[in-house]
Amino acid sequence: MRINAFSDVCLRIIMLLSATPESELKTTRVIAGQIETPYNHVSKAIIKLRELGLIEAVRGRSGGVRISDAGRLATVGWVLRQLDTRADLADCETPDGVCPLIDGCGLRAALRNAREAFYSALDDVVISSLPRSLSNEPVSLTLGLRPPD
Repeated sequence: MRINAFSDVCLRIIMLLSATPESELKTTRVIAGQIETPYNHVSKAIIKLRELGLIEAVRGRSGGVRISDAGRLATVGWVLRQLDTRADLADCETPDGVCPLIDGCGLRAALRNAREAFYSALDDVVISSLPRSLSNEPVSLTLGLRPPD
């Protein structure tokens, strides 16, 4: 099973914010720099995470975002379920829009069960328990990687 890029960005944002002191607010630009993701992708993820109640936004000149109490308790499985917008994992339709095997095929159900098993395996993993330490450097520098000169 593979998560999409949007879910990956959302998980990285929650991890970053959970490792940030509660009194500290981070702007979207700072978050984008720290997780090395384009600003517009981070902005979209911030909006979704706020809708889910996982982060809080403070408006104003010295505003920013921080993780909410719900965000501190959220599990990877729950968050991925909320972010997964695909009805089916397999695109079983022909150009006509009808699968020729629809009546005798168990693939969609098997893939749904596999997706749920994947999420279930992540239901005990609390996102805020994942970051080991916070560094204000970009992810590549934290991992010991150097950007090309």
